[in-house]
This record gives sequence, structure tokens and C-alpha cells, in this order.
Amino acid sequence: MNPKPEAEVSRFDTLRWSAALAIVIVAIGLYHYFAQQLLVVRVGGVLLAFAIALALVWGTRLGQEAIGYLSDSRVELRKVVWPTRQETLQTTLAVALMVLVMGIFLWLLDMLLLWGVRLLTGQGG
Repeated sequence: MNPKPEAEVSRFDTLRWSAALAIVIVAIGLYHYFAQQLLVVRVGGVLLAFAIALALVWGTRLGQEAIGYLSDSRVELRKVVWPTRQETLQTTLAVALMVLVMGIFLWLLDMLLLWGVRLLTGQGG
């Protein structure tokens, strides 16, 4: 009993994903093959290839799900209550103070344990 059946991936979607992957692989290969060319030209070619691959993937079922996820993420991002500058500063200072206090505490504990080990092993003064 499967409560949520998986949607089948069409052959056309598989073909589009394969073509997009092939375009990206070829673009990266050409980037290295044309190493003597200007960097801006090579990077531009790779970016163009990524844009073409993204356009191919955009129309697939998984691509549409990704677009839906991104739009839902933007909605959720707008719902976040961001802290004020004063709250951020106070929290940062509290964290820095606690790090300093814990650092001093651990340093003193280390000194105490070192003194105890030296005393037990006979290496102390």
C-alpha cells in the first residue's frame, strides 16, 4: 500500500537531463582544452553552457519541483523576523564574552592538571 505514488519520469525528461549533463561535461572539457585562450572567454563559454543546461532542465518534472521549492523558500524567507542591529550586537558581545570566559577557565584547568601531573610524576619543582 503506497500512500503517495511516485510520478513516473518520462523518457523526454531523461533525455533532457542527459543532454544537460553532456553539455556541462563538454563545456568543462573545452575549458581545459582551450587553456591558451583568455580566461574571460573560457569562463563565459562555461557560463553559457550552464545556462543552456539549466534551460533544458527547467522544463522537466524535477526542474519544476525545484522552481516550486525556490519560490516557497522565498515566501518563508519573508516570514523570518530578523533581529535588530542592537539585538545582533548584544548577542555577538555575549557570545564573545562567553568564549573568553571559557577560554580562561580551560587554560586554568590545563595549568592545574599540568601541575598535578608534574607533581605525581616527580618532574615538578
